Amino acid sequence: MDATPNQATANSIITQHYPIYEQTKAMRDQILALLTDADLRFALPGANVPFGVICRELGEAQHMYIQSFQTFTFDYTYRVDDPELETSVAKLKAWYAQLDADLRAALEPLSEADVQGKLIDRGGFSLPVMINFQVWREALLIFAAKSSLYLKAIERPVPQQVQMWIG
Repeated sequence: MDATPNQATANSIITQHYPIYEQTKAMRDQILALLTDADLRFALPGANVPFGVICRELGEAQHMYIQSFQTFTFDYTYRVDDPELETSVAKLKAWYAQLDADLRAALEPLSEADVQGKLIDRGGFSLPVMINFQVWREALLIFAAKSSLYLKAIERPVPQQVQMWIG
């Protein structure tokens, strides 16, 4: 059987690490499936931000990671100017789906030499491409941990995978 061009040249992020990333990302999607627009406006007591802000910030971070895989420079300044991303679950789901497609599209063209040898300048320090990808995955785990607190506070069930992976 002939391999497609992408299969023949797929880098180790795609072939070895993307499957566990997909499982990690599934927690984000499971969390979103439980939420209503009203839930996004909920803030924990004290000086905490509404849940929707945390969701928007996760998308902004994903965008920054996508750009870093394309430019090998991490730009911390990206902010999205769409207040509905803090108040609409449907809008968040659509945005995340586009970001997921963009992330895959940014990673697929990387050669194995890029994955193993290129550094991403993060302003004062650099990370190898593979480690940068792992840090993004860790950001999703942190989001799941934060989300579990909000879910408990709004009396929503915490998805089983989040309970098993995060506690």
